[in-house]
This record gives sequence, structure tokens and C-alpha cells, in this order.
Amino acid sequence: MTNNPADLTSADYLDGAREMHAAGRPYLAHLLAEEAAQRTTDPATARSIRAQFPDPTTTRKD
Repeated sequence: MTNNPADLTSADYLDGAREMHAAGRPYLAHLLAEEAAQRTTDPATARSIRAQFPDPTTTRKD
């Protein structure tokens, strides 16, 4: 574990997103996943991350 947020990787943020999702915190999961996507160099991987954790404030619940 690091004390410096600059040392965190995309995988670290994605792990956090999964933990927040499991804890029932979808918006926090979305924010962490967005940071993971921004730190990813592959556009396809970034799209996949964003698709897994959509913004719950804009997602329709029909």
C-alpha cells in the first residue's frame, strides 16, 4: 500500500471500484472506475471499464 495517490495504478483504482460496488456504493465505484479508465492507455480497455461502472445518476432504471 502507498501513502502517495500518485503511485496508484489503474488496477488499484479498479480494485477500489469493485470493492465499492460490492459494498453497495455505486457512485463511488463509478468515480474510482473513471479514474482507472483515465489512467489506462488502451481506449478499448477504458471503454470496458466505463461500461462496467456506469454513472448511477444518469443510468435509467426502467
